[in-house]
Amino acid sequence: MYTRLLSVLLLVFIFSACQQNQPGVQSPDLSYFQPSDSGLQTGGVRMIPIQTPKGNFKVWTKRFGNNPQLKVLLLNGGPGATHEYFECFENFLPAASVEFIYYDQLGCGNSDNPNDTSFWDLNRYVSEVEQVRTALGLNKDNFVLLGHSWGGILAMEYALAHQENLKALVISNMMSSCPDYGKYAQDVLAKQLDPKVLDTIRQIEASKDFSNPKYMELLMPNFYTEHLLRMPLDQWPEPVNRSFAKMNHSLYETMQGPSEFGIAGKLVNWDRKADLPKITVPTLTIGGAYDTMDPEHMKWMATQVKSGTYLHCAKGSHMSFYDDQATYFKGLLDFLKKL
Repeated sequence: MYTRLLSVLLLVFIFSACQQNQPGVQSPDLSYFQPSDSGLQTGGVRMIPIQTPKGNFKVWTKRFGNNPQLKVLLLNGGPGATHEYFECFENFLPAASVEFIYYDQLGCGNSDNPNDTSFWDLNRYVSEVEQVRTALGLNKDNFVLLGHSWGGILAMEYALAHQENLKALVISNMMSSCPDYGKYAQDVLAKQLDPKVLDTIRQIEASKDFSNPKYMELLMPNFYTEHLLRMPLDQWPEPVNRSFAKMNHSLYETMQGPSEFGIAGKLVNWDRKADLPKITVPTLTIGGAYDTMDPEHMKWMATQVKSGTYLHCAKGSHMSFYDDQATYFKGLLDFLKKL
């Protein structure tokens, strides 16, 4: 009996060794799942203290994975949405051993909300990102900043102020000029709507009756499903719906303005086209064919930075990581691997 047991164990050992050495069969990289620090483990969640001219607050972050050479900090859009719509990244980045960090900006999601519009300021948010970077120990050898939509504006501003701390930059579905974005929305996107629908939307906007339920009733099926996320509304991914349901409308309207056709808030005159050549770190710009942003402008941006690459999502809209998922993540991961 003892001899037979040893024989069985030997066969199991040999089979396992062969499995590990077979081409295409890889052992999991367990180091990716190791804690990055000792002490109490909280699933990667850290509340980071942020200093502001009006006192101290805390913002929520969550680390996913562990890669000392490659750490991607995600900046959500809106302004005023949450990290949650990025949850599809969990199906792609861990398999490539890319560490990424969720982060709810001040006033968003799980972070503190001072309920004071004076905090909704681009320069203050740049300072906030720098404080988050410092607290997380990110640096030029590992720090990749990925900003989507409004997060792309914040990412560009951060790079222009602190690119000495960056390894690379990803600007996802965002133009480098709000006036140009407004012109594209008016001259291109608005004209694609049914004239009767557009006329009603214009009437509501002219009367500033943005709380009128008819406004969203028209925008959702006629604009959002064409340019924001190209799926029937009843098929929109749950993380997207969950994130949008938590939107900080005060933050959104202060920065963006209440209209979906261009910008009317604090960002109305924001324009960094002339400053793009100052960005010297490797930069990926991403645009969708059906985006709310002009894909030709985002392609052009990649030619203006010192080391730029453009990723075009031919089936994608503003949230190309859902409606052109294969293209988006293949392109993103190819860029990150080359770093």
